[in-house]
Amino acid sequence: MGAAYFYHLTRRPLEAVLPTLLEKARGAGWRIVVRGANPRRMEQLDAALWTYDEASFLPHGLSGGDADEAQPILLTTAGDLPQDVACLMCVDGAEVAPDEVHRLDRVCVIFDGDDPAALEKARAQWRSLTRAQVPAQYWSEEAGRWEKKAEA
Repeated sequence: MGAAYFYHLTRRPLEAVLPTLLEKARGAGWRIVVRGANPRRMEQLDAALWTYDEASFLPHGLSGGDADEAQPILLTTAGDLPQDVACLMCVDGAEVAPDEVHRLDRVCVIFDGDDPAALEKARAQWRSLTRAQVPAQYWSEEAGRWEKKAEA
């Protein structure tokens, strides 16, 4: 059984935080799906991941290509997950279901704390997942570093 980790962004944008989370997940040996809600936004994240650090490389691709099943990190707006995925990262309000969390090692819900709609969406997701008995942790970076603020 996996766990859902909620990441409340208050100091840095998604483009600055996502690469770090992806590097940690890849370090655990996980294949990752980054699920978003808008195809154009996923294209922007794809470009940001190619250029975020000249000294690093995160092998990834946008879904819909010939090599989707071979991508260590797949960016998509689709709801279905490949069988060998261990980690799902939901951005921009993308949906996640309790059964997905149970099936995976980790689900990360990353949301912008300066966006009231994103904040309310994340709160609704927290309530939905914890009611379904999904282990969850809430992390905030408001103090300048990640701190665990809640656990259920």
